[in-house]
Amino acid sequence: MTTTLDTQLPIHTHLAVPVGIAGTGLHLPPTVVSNQQLTETLDTSDEWIVQHTGIRERRWLAPELAVSDMAVAAAGDAMTAAGVEAADLDAVLIASYTGDQILPSTALMVADRLGARHALPIDITQAACANGIQAMLLAAHLLQSSARTVLVVAADCAARITDPADRTTRVFFGDAAVAVVLTRGTEPGTGLLSWDFGAELSHSVQIPAGGSRLPASAQTVAEGAHYVRMDGRAVWEMATEQLPRSIDNAVRRAGSTVHEVDHFFLHQANLRIVTAAMDRIAVSMDRAPITVDRLGNTGSAGAFTALHTAMSRGRIRSGDLFVLSAIGAGFQWGTLCMRHP
Repeated sequence: MTTTLDTQLPIHTHLAVPVGIAGTGLHLPPTVVSNQQLTETLDTSDEWIVQHTGIRERRWLAPELAVSDMAVAAAGDAMTAAGVEAADLDAVLIASYTGDQILPSTALMVADRLGARHALPIDITQAACANGIQAMLLAAHLLQSSARTVLVVAADCAARITDPADRTTRVFFGDAAVAVVLTRGTEPGTGLLSWDFGAELSHSVQIPAGGSRLPASAQTVAEGAHYVRMDGRAVWEMATEQLPRSIDNAVRRAGSTVHEVDHFFLHQANLRIVTAAMDRIAVSMDRAPITVDRLGNTGSAGAFTALHTAMSRGRIRSGDLFVLSAIGAGFQWGTLCMRHP
């Protein structure tokens, strides 16, 4: 049974202080895992994986490393691109459902390693693949008060929460981190213009064990209850329904239409989902950069890998309108509509 949480925001969303992206950074583990490699241990084929997911390869993090290692690497590149120092950071937000450990805070670990001594560390964890979108909205609101510079890092070792013997989930996930530096802008009508968020309770995607309801035990480990379990049909139905609706809502609240949007940076869960979402809003796929084919589903980082690719290649120009949109376990989804200054 599911319940619906109405988190739709008022039509007139508005930030008093413009908030824009000053720089981005990407970290990818060097280890590439091809579909062919997965067929050596799973009852699947390269043809099946490509046909059903669009994924040809993904990156897996070395076993001795963790999310914070990727986050620090991506953050350094983003801060260099933005021209800011660790001392300039007022907050560090880590969007990840595969943080280093339950306690202490992964955001605190990253802030400490960066030398961001005065930054408020915040972890956004349980919206899964939508974590980064929520973190960006929270960062934008922090910048309305005392904050001047905020670092958001969307990072997941998503491959680590899949059962090595489960062909349903194992083929999907890869590891990556993307960092975004957000700062106060000076141009009215630019930066974050509007947003749309929603949620509907469902256990169709879950990690059953490890919390207070089902604490870790020898039995939960033996049963594989610490791995992600996913109902692919439910994910497909929810994603292809809610992502187009959320995108349309956010863009309308910015006073535009989807046909005026220059770039769509969507959650890179599955190529078929991205294609279906773009079909439903009747916009050509050439406006939606794809990274899932070579990176897989990188969890919280997914939509941001597409954003960084476009920004680093100079494809986002002054005045361009773009959206970031993702859906994660829960289900929770959200869209941000932004104009590049």
